[in-house]
Amino acid sequence: MRKAAIRRWIKWCPKAIAVAATLFLALFLSGAGQPDSQAAGLQALDRQDYQQAAQIFSKLSAADPQDYSALFYLALAETGLKHDDQAVEDYKRVLALKPGLYEAELNLGMVYLRDHRAGDAIPLLKAAAQQKPNQARPQRYLGDALLESGDASGAADAYRAALVADPKMAVAELGLGQALLHQNKLDDALPHYRRAAELDPKLKSYLLEIAGALSKANRGQDAIPLLKEFPEDPGACEELGRIYLTEHQPGAAVTAFKAAVEISPTAANQLSLATAYLQNNEPAAAAPILEQALAANPNDYDLRMAVGRIYRDKRQFVPAANQFVAAAGLKPGSVEAWNEAASAFVMAEQYPQALAALDKIRDLKAENAGDFYYRALIYDKLHQVKQALENYQRFLGVSGGRYPDQEFIARQRSRILEKEANR
Repeated sequence: MRKAAIRRWIKWCPKAIAVAATLFLALFLSGAGQPDSQAAGLQALDRQDYQQAAQIFSKLSAADPQDYSALFYLALAETGLKHDDQAVEDYKRVLALKPGLYEAELNLGMVYLRDHRAGDAIPLLKAAAQQKPNQARPQRYLGDALLESGDASGAADAYRAALVADPKMAVAELGLGQALLHQNKLDDALPHYRRAAELDPKLKSYLLEIAGALSKANRGQDAIPLLKEFPEDPGACEELGRIYLTEHQPGAAVTAFKAAVEISPTAANQLSLATAYLQNNEPAAAAPILEQALAANPNDYDLRMAVGRIYRDKRQFVPAANQFVAAAGLKPGSVEAWNEAASAFVMAEQYPQALAALDKIRDLKAENAGDFYYRALIYDKLHQVKQALENYQRFLGVSGGRYPDQEFIARQRSRILEKEANR
């Protein structure tokens, strides 16, 4: 029963909490003469009844505080119950009674790692790895702790050591890939992600992690083959569509976003599909999607702004301005929405509406150089000389050389308008 308990515990630990690569075999061998209560405790551990096991070994430990065997089993039960604070204290007590005990160092390190206390885990896992240099598990978990602490180079060395001990440890291959990714060594990392997925198909989804890193590094063409391996993953389809848009392949982007919408018909995915249709010169296909998204989410500020920008980029300035005004209605204090509305109205040559939007910005005390320039342009178009000249000069007073083209126009128009004003 004792050997069966240890075998089942080792099998269970990686699934539940990744604790104890090798359990306290010496304790099992030395406990043959202990009372039936210890056997009952081991049976409880064997059937994963950690509550009962904790009760039994708590009593045994209290009866003999020097019995580090009972204390170790108690810590194991507490680990299974996820009573991590108590388990930590009891593993420490075991190590105080039996300094350097490999199994206690390893288990305590694992509990620390589970609780995201990598700094506490590292010295224990290093000690365990030094004691068992040919064991893969302590090196693997040391790699996890080092990676969480930010030491990607040290983590890579630990994962390599784990793979020397066990070349088929899939999680160590994945860890090595992640450590290399954290060092921006994407080409070196990719084969390890691939190998991890070959060894354990459940890890294949991590290929999306490196695909995202490749995309972020402006290596979309390298990311595309990876993303294509996940046709039923909405996130992969979305990223694939974004890359195609960046690569000026709107037709391919339409296909990708269609797949994303079929799997996950969110407003964001529908909006992306509409964007792809517009860039692919299919406004008729985009229109009902936008209408449906807005009908379903009429009070979504971000959606209104996004739709407005889609119209703006297609130079459909009136519908763009209307969306920005609607967004500003949802967030009256949004300077961004009123600025976008003012710009769109100016481009649409709807000057009274543009001035109204600029007045909102002034009321919010958020006017900037661009707002003065727009005012100047509008009054200039409306032949209101005094107001145009005043705003050109205000623009020049705050622009500070940041807008050389507009500043050139403003100076030229100011000279002309001054002459007109003095007639």
